[in-house]
Amino acid sequence: MAASIRALDFLNGIVQTRGAGYFALADPDALSDTQVCQIAEKAQEAGVDAFLVGGSLLMRDRLDQVVLQLKQRSELPVILFPGGSNQLSPHADAILFLSLISGRNPDLLIGEHVRAAPIIRQYGLDPVATGYVVVESGSYSSVQFMSGSFPIPRNKHDIAVAHALAAQYLGMHTLYLEGGSGAELPVPDKMIQAVRAHIELPIIVGGGIHKPETAAAKVRAGANFIVTGTALEKNARATLLKEIADAIRQSATPKEKENGRDGRLNSIKARRIAVES
Repeated sequence: MAASIRALDFLNGIVQTRGAGYFALADPDALSDTQVCQIAEKAQEAGVDAFLVGGSLLMRDRLDQVVLQLKQRSELPVILFPGGSNQLSPHADAILFLSLISGRNPDLLIGEHVRAAPIIRQYGLDPVATGYVVVESGSYSSVQFMSGSFPIPRNKHDIAVAHALAAQYLGMHTLYLEGGSGAELPVPDKMIQAVRAHIELPIIVGGGIHKPETAAAKVRAGANFIVTGTALEKNARATLLKEIADAIRQSATPKEKENGRDGRLNSIKARRIAVES
């Protein structure tokens, strides 16, 4: 991502031209230096669009190190995915400015943001305001424990829609539907479909996505960006990255095509109305 291109413009450009993109998540606690370097060297050629870096809890002080390793071995953007205001690096390109809107913990709705904001400005990081929604995934996830919040039940699509609408009306740039690290089950397709039908924001989906066909199903349901992390920790081979990236692209519909189709349909409807009147 060139310095002159804002992160949100970068994301919207992918949605407009391709319909969906792929983020590889690098958790500094879960990946060794060797694994980070392997992923960095293979990701761009495989079709990854950007790296996310962060985790629910950092046990070692190596955030800067991981960001620099990714940037030294790849030209892909590095976007922070912080679990708190202590997970900031001046070496990253941008940051998902996450607000845990599915929870009721005031620190994760605004407290951590106030602490982080001056440092984000000092570092020159490009913030992408993101409504963060945790969804029940079949296991008790790190993000649930660390945030002290309840996930949205998998079958309560109306609750997910209400939170998504709130994110859009609050002016968020993106919505992140999260199953959590090591999730047994990914975010349900029907929930993604319900949310997609009600908001215009780009939708990021992560957690429990280990196979190309799962990633493809999420995109067909309405996801604009797929995130994989645990799958890469267990298997950093280039072929898996490429298989997931290819599945995402093959299942996506560029926004430009959707707009063109909708525009033609609206034009036809308008002509029909004019003739009938």
